Amino acid sequence: YKDVRGYILFRKPASIRMVGLYPVVRSKAFDMASVGAGFKLYIPSKNLFVTGPDEIIEPSANKFENMRPDHFLEALMVKPIDPASERVLFENMTDEDQAYYILLVVRQTGGQVRLARSVWFNRLNLRIERQLIFDNAGNILTDARYAGWAPWGDVQFPKHIDIDRPQDEYGVVLDVVKMDVNKGVTDDKFELEQPVGTTLRTIGQPSKDGR
Repeated sequence: YKDVRGYILFRKPASIRMVGLYPVVRSKAFDMASVGAGFKLYIPSKNLFVTGPDEIIEPSANKFENMRPDHFLEALMVKPIDPASERVLFENMTDEDQAYYILLVVRQTGGQVRLARSVWFNRLNLRIERQLIFDNAGNILTDARYAGWAPWGDVQFPKHIDIDRPQDEYGVVLDVVKMDVNKGVTDDKFELEQPVGTTLRTIGQPSKDGR
C-alpha cells in the first residue's frame, strides 16, 4: 500500500482508530484499533483479522502486519515529560547548517539510567522537528520528523509527519489535509469486531477460521 487516504481518530489517554482507503474507489484497505491494551487489524483484501499485543516479539515478513496503533500514537502525540519517572538534559546543537535545542529524556530503572527519548526543537521558531524514541538497549524504535506546523482551530499541529520504525522494517509518511479538535468521540468509534467469515490470526498462535 503505497498511497492511501484515511482517517485517524484519537481520544485521550490511549484510544486510537485508523482506517485506510484505496485511492479512487475509496474501499477499505485496512482498519486498525487500539484502546491501550493490545490491537486489532482488519485487512479486507486478505480476508484477515489480526489481534495481539502492541509489542512486536518477532517482525512479520509482511511489513504491513508489523504496524501497531501505538507506533502512530507515540509519534503523533509527543508526550510531555513525566517528572515522576523522567529527567531532562539540555543540548544546544548549532553548526553552520542547523540549529536545534534538543531535550534528552532519561529514565532511571533500578540503578541504571537510560536514554528514553530525544525531542528536537528548531531554535528559530521552537517548533518540534524530530523525535527519537529508544529501546532499553539504546537502539532507535521510532524516528519521527515533523514539518509544516499550522493552526487547526486553537491547536498547532504539523501537516507532514514522517515515521520510521527501523527495527520493525517499515516507514510511513502522513500528510494531514483536515483535522477537527475536541469534537467528542464515543466509545463505539474504537470498537473493531472480527467480520464473519474472516480468518483470525492471533499473534504467536496458528491461524484459524473466525466465524
